[in-house]
Amino acid sequence: MLLCLDVGNTHIVAGLFEGDKLLFRFRYATHQIGTADQFGIFLRNILTTNDIAFDKLSSVALSSVVPGCNYTIRHAINQYFPAAEYFILQAGVKTGINIKYKNPGEVGADLIAGSIGAVEAFPEKNLVVVDLGTATTLVAVSRKRDFLGGVIMPGMRLAMESLKSNTAKLMEVDIEVPDTYLGQSTRECIQRGLFFGHLGAMREVIAGYRKELFAGEDVTIIGTGGFSQLFRDEKVFDIILPDLVLQGLRLAYVNSKAQGAARQQTA
Repeated sequence: MLLCLDVGNTHIVAGLFEGDKLLFRFRYATHQIGTADQFGIFLRNILTTNDIAFDKLSSVALSSVVPGCNYTIRHAINQYFPAAEYFILQAGVKTGINIKYKNPGEVGADLIAGSIGAVEAFPEKNLVVVDLGTATTLVAVSRKRDFLGGVIMPGMRLAMESLKSNTAKLMEVDIEVPDTYLGQSTRECIQRGLFFGHLGAMREVIAGYRKELFAGEDVTIIGTGGFSQLFRDEKVFDIILPDLVLQGLRLAYVNSKAQGAARQQTA
């Protein structure tokens, strides 16, 4: 069994796979990761709760945009699952995605994993992957598997927290789908600003990609991330794939394993 861990700024999103089947997934607050012992015991408890024996975990794959957590996680795996193989998706790992960034090493592992998952789900298609998490990212991938670049903007919760922290009278609100454009209280105005501001920004960037990058060719728009479900009825996405990054991380591990086996056979 393979445990995939996608470490984001707010949550660690994780899933346990048996082959290509996702058995279950869970979230853990990144800021609460604590020590290697705390995180290792948490992982053991999760497996126990789901009736999975510790020795069934053969591999752990990690993508992370929080470098400060990486050592703790690796130490936790080594300490509590010593038989498990450890894999981290990082610069230099061959993924089958051609990174056309000015500095390929800057591309976040989560963006690479999402692109891998998208290309697997829609081979030979032009793609835009929209991931709505702590940050909202929109990356473009060509039908030739070229990672062309993207846009990064503050996510909905981050934008809300910025308003709360930097103004005297604006407050934290629930992030939800509004039923009208017009807000008639401060709380309603913030909610509508977050939702429609994000919706408009996504539509503008996607329209720009269609014109600038794909010149009228068909493009498949994929939504993923915690807030993607809010926009299900807005016709901004062709499909929502909640587990896209986890699936991409699984594929990155499987491909890396296959390449390693091939090198050993030719050595």
